[in-house]
Amino acid sequence: MKEYKMRRGEYLEERIPDMEATVVDYFGPVTDTEEYKGSDLYVIGEPDNPVFEKVVVGTVEYSGKKDKLGVEFYERDPTELGPDELEAAADAVDAKNDFLLEATGRDAKSRRDSMKRKVEDDPDHEFDD
Repeated sequence: MKEYKMRRGEYLEERIPDMEATVVDYFGPVTDTEEYKGSDLYVIGEPDNPVFEKVVVGTVEYSGKKDKLGVEFYERDPTELGPDELEAAADAVDAKNDFLLEATGRDAKSRRDSMKRKVEDDPDHEFDD
């Protein structure tokens, strides 16, 4: 599970007031919820895009700190995808990036730079991909 923070001075609930509706718009209907660090995240068990096997996403709430966006994208092996499904791969990348930009206010480059700084600040910590 990756956790994303918002830009300085911004809050997730202000950027995405209705997380469930936003998740449905980007990825498909919610089929379940999953507990993560005491927060219930939405599970999209049959995403609209065939590249995704499953998407788990939602607000990870922290007491005394800003909430973060928790996201786990489960993607199918590209070698198992047919020609039509491979065409959907670009749409899957766009959906991920557009959703993360809307939620965090940070583009892909900014998110990568933030992850790099996090690793540089704490090189002994293990990070999940």
